[in-house]
Amino acid sequence: MKNPLFRVVALDCPEPLTLADFYSKLSGLAVEPLGDVPPTDVTWIELVNEGQPTIAFQKVDSFVAPQWPEGPIPQQLHLDFDVADLDVGEEFVLSLGATKAEFQPGTTFRVYLDPVGHPFCLVLVT
Repeated sequence: MKNPLFRVVALDCPEPLTLADFYSKLSGLAVEPLGDVPPTDVTWIELVNEGQPTIAFQKVDSFVAPQWPEGPIPQQLHLDFDVADLDVGEEFVLSLGATKAEFQPGTTFRVYLDPVGHPFCLVLVT
């Protein structure tokens, strides 16, 4: 048997199109076309990544944001994005609507929260 193919990471959220737009701007990947589906009917949408693993966004009406770094609702998963300059990366993600997490555990990466509270990191790559 061949190993299963890793294709997508799905993030639960209250509004898939809104969160997809945030991550589209962050990553530079386009949001898949809606086709004939009205925006109000979208319950799952993915970023287009030309045959590579991608991020999907799934509507969950009872979504509760995870808590960073600890709490009764743990983060369970986070995404890392490589940057050449943490300060420039920070300015960019804050302009998109992210917030900087109060707790910062390292110096070569920074933790942020997306608009619905999922943690993600900018990682310094030199």
